Amino acid sequence: MFMKSLEYDRYGEESLRKVLKIKTKLRQAMGNFLRNNGFLEISPVIISPETDPLYHATGKAEFDYYDGKYQLTRSMILHKQIALLTSDKIFTYSPNVRLEPVELADTGKHLVEFTQLDLEVKDATREDIIDLGERLLIHTLKEVKKDCKEELDYFKRDLRIPEAPFQRIKYHHAYNQYGRIFEEVLSQEKEDPFWLIDIPSEEREFYDREDPSRPGILRDMDLIYPEGFGEALSGGEREHELDRIKQRITQQELDLTNFKNYLEFAEKGLPPSAGFGIGLERLARYVCGLEEIKDTLLFPKIPGKIRL
Repeated sequence: MFMKSLEYDRYGEESLRKVLKIKTKLRQAMGNFLRNNGFLEISPVIISPETDPLYHATGKAEFDYYDGKYQLTRSMILHKQIALLTSDKIFTYSPNVRLEPVELADTGKHLVEFTQLDLEVKDATREDIIDLGERLLIHTLKEVKKDCKEELDYFKRDLRIPEAPFQRIKYHHAYNQYGRIFEEVLSQEKEDPFWLIDIPSEEREFYDREDPSRPGILRDMDLIYPEGFGEALSGGEREHELDRIKQRITQQELDLTNFKNYLEFAEKGLPPSAGFGIGLERLARYVCGLEEIKDTLLFPKIPGKIRL
């Protein structure tokens, strides 16, 4: 695994310029790919009374506003489903705020504030979205390799272009072989990105669709980078029927009233869909071969620390 710390650059200005050039190209390449494939770009949602509950512990970033409360967006998943009532294919560059525990400060891959390319497709299946994710990543890496040679040379990064289809590995097979650290082990072993599929329902949120033929198994997936860089994106098919959504919320011991507005849209009718979110900073870290995700940002927010 090749990871470089920006400590080799005394002040980091030149390194950050190179990273920002690559991040600019990433945004351009991904956005153009999606626009050319019929996607409409929507504005991100920064504050909302309802947002992604997440299956792991994060603090609530919320504030009082008149007689109610707003939260800073953890992800736009609920809004993406609703947005499909106006367009069949949507994407956005969504700022996310997640008040992660201090224990994640030293992982090198967690931020309190980051940006996701978030997309959703009406009537899509997991297989459709896997195909889309592979084509999007391959196109983006090719564009970066073509147009950012100087920057990649600076980081001594020989960017490998994977071939589709990517390998698919079932969650239970990986867990049985390596235990809880299977993602880390497999990411270190692989030379190309791979899919983790068939994740148990207790490991994910209520909106991830349970496979009708396999109770307890979700129709979702994670894309994992090779060389030890870990998770790239997470997504899959969505629960869209009101009764199923309520059942899943209750099963996870969440309060239905916390999703009042979302459930009103579900009662009127949400379309079946699938989609994913891919972290821009994690992608930039992988492309540049960096040890720390904080080195992809001008103003990084690290768990457990207060920073400008």
